[in-house]
Amino acid sequence: MSHTKLSVNVNAIAHLRNRRDLPWPSVAGLSRIALEAGAAGITVHPRPDERHIRRTDVFALQEMLRTDWPGREYNIEGYPTEDFLKLCEAARPDQVTLVPDKPGQNTSDHGWDCVANQSFLSDVVRRIQGEGMRASIFIDADPTQAAAAALTGTRRVEIYTGPYGHTFDPTEQRARLEEVAVTAEAAVKLGMAVNAGHDLTLDNLPPLVKRTPHIAEASIGHAVIADCMIYGMAETVRRYRCALGDSDA
Repeated sequence: MSHTKLSVNVNAIAHLRNRRDLPWPSVAGLSRIALEAGAAGITVHPRPDERHIRRTDVFALQEMLRTDWPGREYNIEGYPTEDFLKLCEAARPDQVTLVPDKPGQNTSDHGWDCVANQSFLSDVVRRIQGEGMRASIFIDADPTQAAAAALTGTRRVEIYTGPYGHTFDPTEQRARLEEVAVTAEAAVKLGMAVNAGHDLTLDNLPPLVKRTPHIAEASIGHAVIADCMIYGMAETVRRYRCALGDSDA
């Protein structure tokens, strides 16, 4: 039985480490524990100010994944500046997720307007995929955006699930879930694979993957790292794999 794969976003680990001039908690070390526990991949978002993931982390994780975990995926996300694209070309992750963040933004909180930015995104996607990496465009839960993303040539989109994760009202939550599901269905019909990310938790993941079995990968950071403080990394990864439908977890 197929299930949605888990990519652990380790930005928050780096953020905690950077509060002090110390080498711990170790981004690579905790990533290794996550992979040993069955995580399908690791996600990082190296921002220009290096307030969490540093350039050195990008290459330390690259070396670890390629040497010790060649079957697992490396996902680097960020706004496609020239510096970011050159970093990706040097690190050569499996996937590059394009997000429309401003440099000082706290976290990603919206998807691309793929209609207004179609020419720009098409050029970036062509460059990434020409280097043998998979491009994924971060979009809002809107079938119109899925259709516009498809025109860029991207092979994958990541649906921003923040509005779904932010609400606890049952009626609104069902409405936001339906938006994600309809967008995922539209993307799959257009030949793209679908990822999901933002504010996904142990509680809201099971309804999401039940309604939207098309989701190939969920990139989860904040909730995973928060739950690590209670359960530890290995047990947290096991719980999220279960929530995503992994019967082997």
